[in-house]
Amino acid sequence: MVDLSACQITSAGDLTRSLWRLLNLLMQPSIVLPMLAVMIAAPWVVRPRRWKRRISLVGVMLLLLYSLGLSPLGVSLGGEGLARLIPRDSGQPADAIVVLGRGRDFRASRVQVAADLWRQQRSPLIFVSGRGDAIEIARMLESTGVPASAIDGEPCSATTNENALFTAALLQPQGIRRLILVTDPPHMARSLLTFRSLGFEVTPHPSPVPKSLDTRKRQFLVLREWAGLIGYGMMGRYFARETGEPGFEVRAG
Repeated sequence: MVDLSACQITSAGDLTRSLWRLLNLLMQPSIVLPMLAVMIAAPWVVRPRRWKRRISLVGVMLLLLYSLGLSPLGVSLGGEGLARLIPRDSGQPADAIVVLGRGRDFRASRVQVAADLWRQQRSPLIFVSGRGDAIEIARMLESTGVPASAIDGEPCSATTNENALFTAALLQPQGIRRLILVTDPPHMARSLLTFRSLGFEVTPHPSPVPKSLDTRKRQFLVLREWAGLIGYGMMGRYFARETGEPGFEVRAG
């Protein structure tokens, strides 16, 4: 496991957290609905303009989309759409099982899935990636009976892109190219495409979303991943690219 003191903190995590805070605000009906109401009504209180119908129509369409996106049906359809982007696990062995951190609520299910895969001899190595999660998940894996010699990882990455970059920087020099990727279904499509862009052969093996998550957290999870999936695509992170120098310093401890 990479020593935590060797991680060079980047600004990517701060930017990502800021974007998720903005998305969280956009999920507050008490904030968004008055804004959309103004967008729909305001053009009609000014002098006649050709464009006022268009602005109001856009506002109505956004209101309908927003209402659908936050409804149970919208969350269900959004989650199903993300799940359909994930190919089936073919059952092939791999060089490493890579477990992505996602916060405290998600650790137990990831540990169970990764430990089961290791016991099935799908791979001799479990690699854990994620700031704030990697060290704890490694401890939990050991408590299930996975030996410390079969566990490696890095506690430096703060984004999905950094998960992929840091994992590639550490594993590819060892000749590790075939991965079984473990993360929750909404997060899997974006993670799969990002890891593949760095030359990994990736088999997705989703871990279940915790049943303890309430409706609001599930809504945020689905909307966040659709936003992330589209955003990463716009940034070109799904095209083949070289690992190169990822802009961080990691020294094995």
